[in-house]
Amino acid sequence: MPLISVLISVYNGEKTIRETLESVLAQTFSDFEIVIINDGSTDSTVEAINSLGDSRIHIFSYPNAGLNASRNRAISHAEGEYVSFLDADDLWTPDKLELQLKALQDYPEAAAVYSWTDYIDIESKFLRTGPHHSFQGDVFAKLLLADFIGSGSNPLIRKSAFAEVGDFDTSIKGGQDWDMWVRLARRYPFAVVPSVQILYRQYSTSWSANAQRQEQGCLRIIEKALADAPESVKKLRKDILGNRYKESIIDALGKVAGRDRALLALRYLATAIYYDPRLLRSRILPTLLFTIGTRLILPPDRAQSVLERYPNLSNIYGIFGYIRWSD
Repeated sequence: MPLISVLISVYNGEKTIRETLESVLAQTFSDFEIVIINDGSTDSTVEAINSLGDSRIHIFSYPNAGLNASRNRAISHAEGEYVSFLDADDLWTPDKLELQLKALQDYPEAAAVYSWTDYIDIESKFLRTGPHHSFQGDVFAKLLLADFIGSGSNPLIRKSAFAEVGDFDTSIKGGQDWDMWVRLARRYPFAVVPSVQILYRQYSTSWSANAQRQEQGCLRIIEKALADAPESVKKLRKDILGNRYKESIIDALGKVAGRDRALLALRYLATAIYYDPRLLRSRILPTLLFTIGTRLILPPDRAQSVLERYPNLSNIYGIFGYIRWSD
């Protein structure tokens, strides 16, 4: 029986699934199985998987049901004591499983361990730095304040914890990873590996690129989590919402150009300022307004051309410097 089950849901992932699997097969820790849920793919995904010819890979094919249902199916097939989810277009560094396993074994009370994330594009080239925080122990309030884990391809989790927290919520269509991490953190301590081990792929057609779906899902997660949270956490509601809308600005601006996205970003900015007026005095505000204004006024291609002349506009990610980590 393998010690770790790597759980992958894939739908029409022929372009990236082989590279993703190669990043698992290159792990310095080798006592694992790879459980792949083929979620109704109609392309050559299965052929790409089979071309690797590794006996640790197990494919289970189902009619298309979506990411959350597929992850729940993967958990039911997992034989390992620990599980780690991996999206079919993300990558791991070779020491990911080894170092995360050691961190959990050194902290037996913890149910999950996470590492740092960086972002890559469709060609696997570096885009930007992701969350690099080192919170551990009781991280429930911190994780509600902002998703510092950064992607669904990150934590290594004790499989036994799912008996307590339940499956992925199939009714949530945006932010479903965050929902699971928050539920785990509500009941268990977390450990951390302070090293970049997750390479999270972002592009315009990725699931997370739908900013409004992400907004709606995350607002529901916040209200659900706060409903039975301690009073000390409920008092953070304004900060939690303010932080969420700062992240929503990135969701709107960071992946897809166009006037509709710019209007959405403007609404998110106004909402973020409502919850956190510090943004009015921040050095990032002029950059945000210039970026939004350029995308509102100019056609997408022209706007992108103008913005590329100003490399410092990547500082829109500087709004994360205004995340409130009060607890």
